[in-house]
Amino acid sequence: NFEEMYYYRWWTLRKHITETPMGFGITEFLVDRPYADKYNLISCALGHHIMETRWLHNPVYLQDNVKIWFRGNDGGMMSKLLKFSSWTAFALYNSYLVNADKDFLTDMLPDLVEEYQQWELEKRLPSGLYWQYDVRDGMEEQISGGRKVKNKRPTINSYMYGNARALSKIAGLNGNQKLSDFYAAKADTLKQLVLENLWSADDQFFETVKEEGGFAQVREAIGYIPWYFNLPNEEQSVAWKQVTDNNGFLAPYGLTTAERRHPDFRSHGCCRCEWDGAIWLFATAQTLTGMANLLNDYQQTVVNKNDYFMHMELYVESQYHRGRPYIGEYQDETTGYWLKGDQERSRYYNHSTFNDLMISGLVGLRPRADEVIEVNPLIPENEWDWFCLDNVLYHGKTLTIIWDKTGEKYK
Repeated sequence: NFEEMYYYRWWTLRKHITETPMGFGITEFLVDRPYADKYNLISCALGHHIMETRWLHNPVYLQDNVKIWFRGNDGGMMSKLLKFSSWTAFALYNSYLVNADKDFLTDMLPDLVEEYQQWELEKRLPSGLYWQYDVRDGMEEQISGGRKVKNKRPTINSYMYGNARALSKIAGLNGNQKLSDFYAAKADTLKQLVLENLWSADDQFFETVKEEGGFAQVREAIGYIPWYFNLPNEEQSVAWKQVTDNNGFLAPYGLTTAERRHPDFRSHGCCRCEWDGAIWLFATAQTLTGMANLLNDYQQTVVNKNDYFMHMELYVESQYHRGRPYIGEYQDETTGYWLKGDQERSRYYNHSTFNDLMISGLVGLRPRADEVIEVNPLIPENEWDWFCLDNVLYHGKTLTIIWDKTGEKYK
């Protein structure tokens, strides 16, 4: 199933690579959406698109898509680039960790700085934290949020931390130490603000703070996003207890978007893209990226490789419909039914990563800025006797990563 899904996800991704007058773009839906930008592009999953396509041998698809978003509107950014929260700078720096293409990354630095400044102008509060409508995070009808409520959310605040940290590193690559220090200081400040204001000591979780003040008092999958960017300290690791708790986020078909014990779980009706508990692969991909970071970069005993592997298995098993591989928009957590049914708009929905998780998480090729090849598989002992990940382009070299327990499979 892992191998089938790996090739299925590359096959479906290819469907979303579209030719435009500006070069190649990457779509979210294969059918036209009225709220999309030019060329049917939607910025909501741009970070996911970059993280997934960073492994493609041909960089033109990632690079063209990014250039369209930032320069495709008479040389300026597309009109709807900022319609959704973004971790674009972070994702682009992480693509550099795979392809080592310094020239493209530093060429994009002025555009990424401008984007960061626009977010500061539009969303930063006097406190230094950022607000966002849940729908502009691509996460409408959350228990904690609202389409017109200006809450302080773990989403945008984590994204802005990750973007600031990335801008600091990109500026350093470009030889601009002053700019590097400037964004490093922004990242340090925002980290402290998130830890001091969005961590609920009562719930032991990162939570949304309401516009009028006070925690929303609900654990949601967005509380794991800080680990996507390695923002938390060791002591926050306790939050991960909830991914192995059936009353928390663990459901028969994967990770829910809100804790199952909450009285408002799945209370907003159905089939209009609610984020009040049903499974969204957008969130699953973010959470599993964060879990891989936790297992690689933190000293903790809350979760282990067995937990990660279990959730990757559930992630694979969830991506089926009538016995065949399928990606839709969102699904029932207990039956696995895709809640948009057979609507054509949902087919091959490009709103998450999978192969990035396979390569950098499960097989464990951890991208780095130096020339060390770090491999740390998150596969429990005695789970697989062998595997082979072949033809991975990394820092200009083609890698093959093999595990053969007995030495007989690949002799």
